Formats: sequence, structure tokens, C-alpha cells
Amino acid sequence: MTANQDTLLEFPCAFPLKIMGKAHDQLAETVLAIVRRHAPDFDGATMEMRASSQGNYLSLTCTVEATSKPQLDALYRELTAHPLIKIVL
Repeated sequence: MTANQDTLLEFPCAFPLKIMGKAHDQLAETVLAIVRRHAPDFDGATMEMRASSQGNYLSLTCTVEATSKPQLDALYRELTAHPLIKIVL
């Protein structure tokens, strides 16, 4: 199996990331900074935000132009390591 065959994705592709965390003033800014480190061309204006019904959590959706599996792996690792972020799908 070659490096390009260890995923079903074909690169480049639009790849949506759903990021959930505690509602916090810095959550969206933090997510945007992390995403842009791995996908510098990401347009923050396209980030979708939705608060939970009681406002305790925030869901952010960022659709990035993924160029490789290592890029996505590094992005997931950095997002999931951040204390404000609870889940990344």
C-alpha cells in the first residue's frame, strides 16, 4: 500500500471539520488560528458556528482544502490537544 492508498480520500479535496467545545470567548479565535496553521488559505468567514440549546457548548464547522492525509492528521492532533476543544469530527 503506498502512502496515497492509506486513505479513501482523493487530494486535494474539500474536507469539513466539526469542532465542539465549551462556549468560551476565545474558542472561535483559537480554532481559526489552529486551522490556518495547517490550511493557510482557509477563509475564516466561511466558518459556521452554532451554540447548543442551553448555550454551554459551541459547534464550529470549518471546511478546509485538504492536500494530504498527514496535513489532516496534524490538524486533528493539534485541535484535539487544545483544552478548549472537546470533540473533533
